This record gives sequence, structure tokens and C-alpha cells, in this order.
Amino acid sequence: MSRILLIDDDEHLAAPLATYFARFDCVLDSATRPSEGLAKLRAEHYDAAILDVMLPEMDGFALCRAIRTESDIPIVMLTARGEVMDRVVGLELGADDYVPKPFEPRELVARVQTILRRQRQATPPATTAQRQEFDGLSIDLDRREVLRHGERVELTGTEFELLALLARQPGKVWSRDDILNQLRGQEADFYTRAVDIVVSRLRKKLEPLDCIKTLRNAGYALAVGK
Repeated sequence: MSRILLIDDDEHLAAPLATYFARFDCVLDSATRPSEGLAKLRAEHYDAAILDVMLPEMDGFALCRAIRTESDIPIVMLTARGEVMDRVVGLELGADDYVPKPFEPRELVARVQTILRRQRQATPPATTAQRQEFDGLSIDLDRREVLRHGERVELTGTEFELLALLARQPGKVWSRDDILNQLRGQEADFYTRAVDIVVSRLRKKLEPLDCIKTLRNAGYALAVGK
């Protein structure tokens, strides 16, 4: 069973959500304060975390940033409906997905399941090389490890999946919609800006390598020599 941590100060939300998540073989633990949530993440194993934006002590963005300094656990942000900037900021800080409030429990479960399924299916078939070597860049698909000039690069799950996708066919141009469909496992919606944000994060982490190219009005491609 998957273990999920919900960090939300609404004390009436956790119990019914835990009951609902249990129907899908997920154990939902909860914390109402960021300090409590961080302590739980450090002490126990969780497969994903769900963070509300509006929290005491620190907001969800600061909490996301704090988690990302210690862990690459998948993160889903709960944002105010219609607040596009909340989604942008959350993704820029390393969140993997977002769900606007108020939400249907089934949608939240589906988003979490998609992220977890993507991680479980990340190991490619036996016929595919487990390690891909490029000029200055090494991608270990089995261990989910990336080396830049021999130095390990810490990536979130979404960042790794994007890089692995581009590395499947170096030079191929992937449109934003194609990338969204591949990474989310669902039809792309209006929010293709999410792809640009993840690409921007990935580029910064791979510096000084300049290996992700933008083709205007077309998409992105990995452009690096073998």
C-alpha cells in the first residue's frame, strides 16, 4: 500500500480523505502544522505528500521549498481555485502537480495515483539501455540518478521524468502537449505553462550544460553529443 502524508490545517479534512484513500489501497496520514509534517517526513517513509497553500507557521510554498532541500518525494499542492500564480509558484519550487480547492476526492486520488504510477513504471524494459551517456551528462534510468560531469544532480521526480523522456530520442522535438500527456498520463489541458516551468528548473540544475533546446512554436529537444 502507498503511504501519503497530507499537511493541511483543516482538522475536519483528514479523516474523510483517509477513509476515501483507503478504498484505493492508500494509507493517508496527516499533520495540521508544517513543523509536524516535516518531522513525520524525516522520521517515516512516505510515497507522496499533499500540501495546502494556506498553513500556519509557514505557507505551503515555503514548506515545499523546505521539503525540496531534503527530499525528492512527489508533492501535490492544494491551491485556491482560479489562482494561476499559486500553481506557477508551486511548480517553480518543485511541486509535481496541483489540485485546485474545492476538489473532488476522486480527482485528488487520481492525481496522486498518476504520480506514483509514473514512478513505478520509470524502469524501462530490459531491451532499453539502463544508463544513457552523453557528452558531460549521464542518466541512470534504473537508479534514477543523473550525473553532470561526474557530479550528482538532485532532481525531483517530474524533472527526472522530463529529462528521461527527452533522452529517449535525442534531437526529437517534443511539443508541450506531448510532454504533458507523457508525464501526467492524461490529456493535456490549458495549463501547458507547467512544462515551461519544469524545463526552466531542469536547465538551471544542469548548468553549465546547455543541452535542452527550445524550438519556437514547436517544443523542446535534448541536444547533446553522445
